[in-house]
Amino acid sequence: MPDKPDRNAIEVVNVSKIFGSGEGQVAALDTVSVSIRENEFFTLLGPSGCGKTTLLRLIAGFDFPTDGEILLYGQDIAPLPPFKRPVNTVFQSYALFPHMTVADNIGFGLKMLGRPKVEIEARVDAMLKLVHMQELKNRRTSQISGGQQQRVALARALAPQPKVLLLDEPLSALDYKLRKEMQIELKRLQHETGITFIFVTHDQEEALTMSDRIAVMSSGNILQVGTPWDVYDHPAERFVADFIGETNFLTGTVEKAGNGQAQVALRSGAKICATAAVDFRAGSNATLMVRPEHAKLVKGRGDLSGTIENIVYFGTDTHIHVRLDEGDVFMVRQQNSRSAGCGFENGTRVGISIGDDAAQLLKD
Repeated sequence: MPDKPDRNAIEVVNVSKIFGSGEGQVAALDTVSVSIRENEFFTLLGPSGCGKTTLLRLIAGFDFPTDGEILLYGQDIAPLPPFKRPVNTVFQSYALFPHMTVADNIGFGLKMLGRPKVEIEARVDAMLKLVHMQELKNRRTSQISGGQQQRVALARALAPQPKVLLLDEPLSALDYKLRKEMQIELKRLQHETGITFIFVTHDQEEALTMSDRIAVMSSGNILQVGTPWDVYDHPAERFVADFIGETNFLTGTVEKAGNGQAQVALRSGAKICATAAVDFRAGSNATLMVRPEHAKLVKGRGDLSGTIENIVYFGTDTHIHVRLDEGDVFMVRQQNSRSAGCGFENGTRVGISIGDDAAQLLKD
């Protein structure tokens, strides 16, 4: 039997959002369209002011689009107020009731919906089990940790069984270690509940760790939608490559191109083979992207040459900064082994080897 086609939970169709009027108008979203599938963990990623939270608020119903449609399973929900949408939101501040117990906080929304007491108790018990909080059900939320409060906020939002859960940077207030733990926890909750999660963050690592797909946003536009692997290894343009992870950029001239491949001559005279997602004409200027972990230092000649300027140890890996002969700095990321050191020292002349599939030609 053929596979069942993906079903869209949310469809954003040509949505624009303008704040203010006259000369003070600000376009927060500019004719944005995106489809978010049922049961996926979808992330809106971008810098502050890019429009990601505005888009989330439009889906939630806290703001209304200036133009365009927002569809939930095919139904236009743009005119509907928040309480008429089967959508819940978890904010940066969890907005728990400190005088209530964990159980009462989780059941509060169900009580406001007029659900029967027996149903509320059963649902609260199920949510406590889901977020591993059974032993703290009678504890006030003012008496539990930040990570535990975050679990309570999630349980409260999940209790009414919304079709879509919106998460507006809910991990930003947690310390690094707890944030890493909660990334795994959020992904587990999404998988176990089967609810579509739409997650907003400016943190690239969070997006890569948790998402099924990522929409990279800038200046009110979506620049690329793809899997974490797609947007990291095959960014559509320079902004995406620069924003997600660390990367090296090289400039040169396209000598020949075709069938998704190109040969680029750098200023130093080196010739680099690269993949090309779009067509480039011979003779055109080009920007190449090389991720630091996709290049290799060699003690002899390489595709590039330079002098080691700085070596930074990060525990799991080492970042080696090389001043190229043409003046730019190129970083190589080297996985650390149990033996001490990276095998190189500051001031050493080195070559940099770039494999045929390591460089990618980018649209500026």
